[in-house]
Amino acid sequence: MGDEVEAVRMTAWVRGHVQGVGFRWWARSKALELGLTGAATNLGDGRVEVVAEGPRDACERLLGHLRGGATPGRVDSVVERWSPSGGRFTGFVER
Repeated sequence: MGDEVEAVRMTAWVRGHVQGVGFRWWARSKALELGLTGAATNLGDGRVEVVAEGPRDACERLLGHLRGGATPGRVDSVVERWSPSGGRFTGFVER
């Protein structure tokens, strides 16, 4: 029984009133609390893309925060995709 926890990548596209309301900063702070790396990026269509890498349970907790209703602005929907961790992030950045 090892202590190795496999890292995953969770990419979430958040739709709603999520730009210009501190949403990326908020997502970054939640991700850092959970020990995740990644990025939160405004997209041209008004969505925010949140990419997080780390243990699956921590990524699932971040996804719960994104869907939780205590976010800045207004979240109408969150669509996520799971994939293997790419390991290309250090820290968590807003773009």
